[in-house]
Amino acid sequence: MLLNLIVQQPQALFQVIGRTPYWVWALLAGLVWLGASQLRDRTVGLRRTQLVPLAMAAFSVMGVLSAFGGSAAVATQALSAWAAAATATAALALWFQPTAPHGTLYAPSSRSFHVPGSAMPLALIVGIFLTKYFVGIELAMQPSLARDAGFALQIAGLYGMLSGLFGARALRLWRLARSSAAQQAPTAWASPSV
Repeated sequence: MLLNLIVQQPQALFQVIGRTPYWVWALLAGLVWLGASQLRDRTVGLRRTQLVPLAMAAFSVMGVLSAFGGSAAVATQALSAWAAAATATAALALWFQPTAPHGTLYAPSSRSFHVPGSAMPLALIVGIFLTKYFVGIELAMQPSLARDAGFALQIAGLYGMLSGLFGARALRLWRLARSSAAQQAPTAWASPSV
């Protein structure tokens, strides 16, 4: 319905944007800042590389629950769809690109990465935010969609795909850290010479 409204009455989009609470724009600004900080090469700790994908996965699960939590059956189906889409997307992403991007380095001594800049985190963060924003508008215009299993599965699948791409990125870095740490581990000597 939102797409039809935008096509048929584009001026309605300005009304929707104008009625959006200010805190939503502040949240968007913070998320864009977080994503934009990853456009340049940087050094980050192992924990931080895992926290951002976990936080965005939690944000997308919250999006599913806030939209479809009013019906336990629909919420359960939607969460299952989210998990299936996240898992399948992460697996496919890791299959197509099993290693961290070229130029990514891990320093076991400081447990930190040198990560080349990428627009992917910004795109994923904005994608998750816009999904939540547009679903909120759609549900405000058609509240019955909150109990529509088909709509819920589509939205949960989209959230899951975005989260799965984030998860695959974190898993690539975790694999690099693990393999680097294994290469740095001291080897045991077979037996002392007599």
